[in-house]
Amino acid sequence: MGGEGAPTMVVEGLDLALELLSGINFIVFGDEAQLKPLVAASSRLEGHITIVHTTDVVQDADKVAQAMRGGRESSMRKAINAVGTGDAAGIVSAGNTGALMAMAKFVLKTLPGIDRPAISTFFPTQRGASVMLDLGANVECGAHNLVQFAVMGEAFARVVLGLERPTIGILNVGSEDQKGGQAVRDAARILQESKDLPADFKGFIEGTDIGLGTVDVIVTDGFTGNVALKTAEGIAHLFGHFLRESLQSSVLSKIGAVLAKPALNRFKVKMDPRRYNGAMFLGLNGICIKSHGSTDAFGFSNAVKVAANLIQSGINEDIKVHFQRIAKLDAEALAAADETTKAPES
Repeated sequence: MGGEGAPTMVVEGLDLALELLSGINFIVFGDEAQLKPLVAASSRLEGHITIVHTTDVVQDADKVAQAMRGGRESSMRKAINAVGTGDAAGIVSAGNTGALMAMAKFVLKTLPGIDRPAISTFFPTQRGASVMLDLGANVECGAHNLVQFAVMGEAFARVVLGLERPTIGILNVGSEDQKGGQAVRDAARILQESKDLPADFKGFIEGTDIGLGTVDVIVTDGFTGNVALKTAEGIAHLFGHFLRESLQSSVLSKIGAVLAKPALNRFKVKMDPRRYNGAMFLGLNGICIKSHGSTDAFGFSNAVKVAANLIQSGINEDIKVHFQRIAKLDAEALAAADETTKAPES
């Protein structure tokens, strides 16, 4: 029931997703009186959808503590519970982000070796698309948090972008080794020394590298990542506004716009944020996808596709294996340091 256009947008999005996905079924949680007519209007959804009636809804304005205390019977909490009990393989929600993260972390817990989940999504670059995390779940992060984000982001990029060996960079105030705070410098050192991990670490990158697509995975703390993402969205809207304004400024520009329409349409498709909808809460012991609250049916269908891809790929099992390697490397490093300490003086 979450999102500006819910529940109509959600049901129509499921209908669109089912057009391209086979062997998938949906459980929708919400007001049955509203959902039944919407489902009945789709011939494609027949036999692929189950409605679970819930009366409570987590509102966008609800604070996290309020949602946690009073939202136990809400459509959001019931959907998350279904993943926790194994009745569903994953959840997609366009509802309150903070409440979704808190509830999902409480119900699903985190994967072994992961301290904090991270919000990750992908967006267009000059080279195709890049993954960025964290986008707001963790405002302050230590070096090991950033290393965990790098490992999870690498797995996400392989699954969602189809990259065999994604490149990783840490967002910093400069590309030089001595730049940035202690956390980013320590994280870079750990990633450079972790040769057995399936990661091609390229070091530090700057803000200008995001749009250039210098690396496939951009690692940062939640504060910086959220500011960078919102800034990019704002600039995209500003660019679109200036472009429309310029194309309407004179008779000649209007004629030019008509002639350039095919190219402009291709540009519009490439920059369409709905194509990149679907942020995953990486690090949870279950698939949890956050759809943008203001998206439409097409955008929501893409979030469902992201969820289906991640479920089918077994991304969490992949992440578990990588963190077992990290734990082994850490244990070996500690053992080596301990032996050095115990060694008798010559």
